[in-house]
Amino acid sequence: MGVVAGVDSSTQSCTVELRDASDGRLLGSGRSPHASTTPPVSEQDPREWWQAFGHALGRAVDQAGLAARDIDAVSVAAQCHSPVLLDDHDRVLRRAKLWNDTTSSPQAARLVHELGPAGWADAVGSVPTAAFTVTKLAWIAENEPRTLDAVAHVLLPHDYLTYRLTGRAVTDRSEASGTGYYAAHTGSYLPKHLERWVRDDIDWARTLPTVLGPSDAAGHATTSDARALGLRPDVVVGAGAGDQHAGALGIGLAPRQVLYSLGTSGVVMTTSSVPVHDASAWVDGVADAAGGWLPLMCSLNCAKVTDTVARLLGVDHAELARLALAAPRRPDRMVLAAFLDGERTPDRPGARGVLAGLRSDATREELALAGFEGVVLGLVRGHQAIQAAGATADGPVTVTGGGARSAAYRQVLADVLGRPVETRDVAEATARGAAVQAAAVLAGADVREVRDAWSPAVTGVVEPRDHVGEDIWRRYRALADRPQPDEGSTDEG
Repeated sequence: MGVVAGVDSSTQSCTVELRDASDGRLLGSGRSPHASTTPPVSEQDPREWWQAFGHALGRAVDQAGLAARDIDAVSVAAQCHSPVLLDDHDRVLRRAKLWNDTTSSPQAARLVHELGPAGWADAVGSVPTAAFTVTKLAWIAENEPRTLDAVAHVLLPHDYLTYRLTGRAVTDRSEASGTGYYAAHTGSYLPKHLERWVRDDIDWARTLPTVLGPSDAAGHATTSDARALGLRPDVVVGAGAGDQHAGALGIGLAPRQVLYSLGTSGVVMTTSSVPVHDASAWVDGVADAAGGWLPLMCSLNCAKVTDTVARLLGVDHAELARLALAAPRRPDRMVLAAFLDGERTPDRPGARGVLAGLRSDATREELALAGFEGVVLGLVRGHQAIQAAGATADGPVTVTGGGARSAAYRQVLADVLGRPVETRDVAEATARGAAVQAAAVLAGADVREVRDAWSPAVTGVVEPRDHVGEDIWRRYRALADRPQPDEGSTDEG
């Protein structure tokens, strides 16, 4: 029996799943937390990601009754966009600015103004926001120029962990396509973007990792760091992927199907055989982890919105769901624009949450429902934008992530869509997807073959119960699109 390890290094934690390489059977899992962050300044030390990986791996092998030396292949998926800057001695030069750090919003606005939304969409498939790597590098160039004086490698989160395992500076096309300086549709870096908007005196081609295909091996676990984990030097390491991209592998996302991922961020995605270029800035036309494309919309505010409502009401998540499902669906009910910490899509980094329709007879149930609906209405707008951008996204809808465990999220999503919503037998889609890639690399197979062979079963279907009418949509759009007086401020102080 071969054993593969799938790694999910997310914003909140590192999760490692050990699976049987032949059939995908789960053998054991482990998790270790990361330091919590809150925008606008959201940063983590990449060295702590490595420590969390080690702890999570140890817990996984213990649960499986195995040892690290029993592992045959590893692949790492991780949160996207954050630049990891190393010097020529492999030292981390600064904390990584995460995808939800909004301090580079002024740089993002300038980049979009200078090239234009259509210019960016044509060049890289997406219109950059503060989430994109190029804007964060521009911020560092303006605010910490000496940091870039010493840079030897510009990596992304999963690249960094792969580098610690193999000693090779490599990435994959899914992760590279979210940087703002890689054109996945041509398979080439755009160093002139870095020269124009970051620094023109750096040999960027030398600093950037090699882009691998989804079924390519990054190398073997030959470093001293890998030996310290107990891994054999012949362990093969996959190219890795972005977290949402690996999640699509783990779910077994097929053409026309739509995946709603409800976690810290909320993501709506579908697969596409052709690239998508959306000048509206709603859809990121990124590559997927299987050789195709993964047009997606990403929101900053998802499960943490309902976390906040639960805290304000003094209830746990189960009670919050019960309250929301018991709320009357009157057409003049409360509506929430859930931009609690600014927003990425739409690009409104200085916005805040706004609740409208509050009445003297308002109930706890209605406030709970407003929290769930505020998140879901925003994500369904993203689904609509994906279709408007030309992607076929009219097939079965699957919901995953921590929020998918809530009956209220599942029901509200079905009600807003007016369509059934499926759940699948996947507890950790991203770690599972990374294991799919590791198994493919170990076998010398196409990752799509393993993805399809391991496709998880449907575990439940939620049918629409209460139609969310145009009146709610009209009120939501008016609230969500209305400028706020202090919007635009992203000062760190």
